[in-house]
Amino acid sequence: MSNKHDHWQKVYTNKNSDEVSWYQSTPATSLEIISGFHLPKQAHIMDVGGGDSSLVDHLVEHGYSNISVLDISETALEKAKNRLGERAKNVEWIVANAATYRPSKTYHLWYDRAAFHFLTTPTEIDNYVQTVSQFVHSEGFLMMGTFAEDGPAKCSGLPVQRYSETMMATLLNRFFEKIKCFTEQHRTPFNTLQHFLYCRFRRMQMAQ
Repeated sequence: MSNKHDHWQKVYTNKNSDEVSWYQSTPATSLEIISGFHLPKQAHIMDVGGGDSSLVDHLVEHGYSNISVLDISETALEKAKNRLGERAKNVEWIVANAATYRPSKTYHLWYDRAAFHFLTTPTEIDNYVQTVSQFVHSEGFLMMGTFAEDGPAKCSGLPVQRYSETMMATLLNRFFEKIKCFTEQHRTPFNTLQHFLYCRFRRMQMAQ
């Protein structure tokens, strides 16, 4: 995990929350998507690459009680925990590389708007797909937010993998049924636009 870990540690040590391109004061699109799944408040939710994003704050405020936030940078998670204060005790914080992490439980919603497009090798991508195929609940959902085909080729100095709706659906169709994909222009704190692709999937029932 060392090189990527060191990179993200440096980013979160040297920059404030609103000084990174992915910052959103209110993650409106994410919250709308999650609300649309109509999950019970006790559903197990995984936020992959959550860093010090405010998504977890809003999920806690909305009454979700089984939230996990995974990030490769412990500094990012410490920032989020400090911001939440006492409420941080109700969240599971996981320091891990999304490319190699193996959960200890299944999730009703696996949410990733931050990590997957940084996985650029076939091994990393395959490992991740295998993980979600095993650890998304049999009646659960997957939401993937990545840079679209015409999105930036790099983010935070690192190369990224860009996706089309067809690419994303093909990658996951062995295990997940596509519900809907859409694109969105994200305006960064620097007043630039980044083109994102959001895809929602339902876990397919596997033959016994």
